[in-house]
Amino acid sequence: MMKKVKRNTAVLFIRDRLPYLVTGIVIIVFGAALMIIDKARLRKGINDTDTTMYFIIVALFFICVWLVVDYIRQRIYYQQVSMAIECSGELQAAAIVQSTVTQEQRLAVRLLEQQQTTYLNELRNFRRQQEIHNHFVLQWVHHMKTPVSVMDLLMQEALQQMPYTEQEQHQFVSNMKDEAERMTKGLEMLLYSARIDKFEFDLHIKRIAIHDLIRDVIIAHKRLCIRHSITPQIDGEAWVETDIKWMTFVLNQLVSNAIKYSKGISGSKRLTFQMKQTANEVKLSVIDEGIGIPSHDLPRVFDPFFTGENGRAAEESTGMGLYLAQQVCHRLGHRLNVRSEEGSGTTFTVSFETKSIQRLD
Repeated sequence: MMKKVKRNTAVLFIRDRLPYLVTGIVIIVFGAALMIIDKARLRKGINDTDTTMYFIIVALFFICVWLVVDYIRQRIYYQQVSMAIECSGELQAAAIVQSTVTQEQRLAVRLLEQQQTTYLNELRNFRRQQEIHNHFVLQWVHHMKTPVSVMDLLMQEALQQMPYTEQEQHQFVSNMKDEAERMTKGLEMLLYSARIDKFEFDLHIKRIAIHDLIRDVIIAHKRLCIRHSITPQIDGEAWVETDIKWMTFVLNQLVSNAIKYSKGISGSKRLTFQMKQTANEVKLSVIDEGIGIPSHDLPRVFDPFFTGENGRAAEESTGMGLYLAQQVCHRLGHRLNVRSEEGSGTTFTVSFETKSIQRLD
């Protein structure tokens, strides 16, 4: 590959300087002809120094002619480069330079075009991320108005109906806790959404027992699991290399979704955490017995702000949880997949490669 590149660059170099070589050869041939003529005249006894002057004058003439021709060839290119520099504050400034003559100029323009394309793609991605973030903030504010309104209403009712019975007090506290949890989860998601842009500054990879992390997540959701008759079950043990904080966020999203879409089903339900280890990877499956995801919604569950049929029925759904979870897994070097059957439950699987390199791009 390197030899081919060197050969191509040498060919381009020679091709660009071919007019100079031709001009030099013409001058050399003319000089040699004058020397032959001068030598023949010396043999005849004629000694004239005008031959040297002829050579100098003609050589300068050829050089001047070539400079004029070369200027005519390249003056438009230089004009366009000057205009592009003057318009350098515009995104399409590089597109002004079109009239290339030499291979070197063509390569330079090609490089500028590729750099401009890369820059525009990066700018487009940045703007999209900003739009997603701004939209999410607006959506988050809208969703946070609901728990605040509910808490305010509960407080007003509490003031009007004092004193409460013990059962009513218990119900009041339980309702307040539910709304406080909704606000806490909303704040947490907004915080992680802001941090993900600087992911590499908030990362600490180490080997952890994933089953212990799952137990901590289950404990955090214990009250909701008891209320909605959901029985968590851990099947197996595994050790993986990941970031505890970011992986906790992912598991919280998966468990929250499992509870959200299982609580409407009557009777007891299981929430199974199944771990399988092979020579190359560890797979963690989060299996619920909820309502499942319609087949036409499955391809879009990781899209930002996509809620689908089930999400539209759940008021607290923002469509950002699974999107952020997949983004986190991707940057950690893990894979997050989903399979589901409507009416039978959903399985989210996180794959940890045992020799993966964490991606910080």
